[in-house]
Amino acid sequence: MKISEFLSPADVLIDLQCSDKRQVLQELARRAAATLDLPADKIAAELLKREELGSTGTGGGIAIPHGRIQSLTKPFGLLARLKEPIDFGAIDGQPVDLIFLLLLPMAAKADPFGALASVARRLRTPEALVELRRAQNASEAYTAIVA
Repeated sequence: MKISEFLSPADVLIDLQCSDKRQVLQELARRAAATLDLPADKIAAELLKREELGSTGTGGGIAIPHGRIQSLTKPFGLLARLKEPIDFGAIDGQPVDLIFLLLLPMAAKADPFGALASVARRLRTPEALVELRRAQNASEAYTAIVA
């Protein structure tokens, strides 16, 4: 599955300012909810529930918070580069500055792991990370993530 299938240029945020993990998850949930016309509190609750199982901070300054949402029929993504890195409880103990929010449908037939695998693969590419961190605007960051 291609990232461009579930991430639009309008859903890329540059220099988002948040002070901690809870605040960033709530802000990303609010923005996703506005795009999807869903309740932000339900999205935030799903994200926080997933984080209770273990941090989605994958290391190297990256986090991929995700959750399943009942009314979704296809994956939805939102990419954020933080103005200042925050503690996300990542597996390597390093602060996080790149966050890819992924909302997945409940239906197993929707192949949600294809979306998650695509994001994880792309965010392991050193060239993509350099481009994302150097991006001057959302358009450049979008190009870097979908390339």
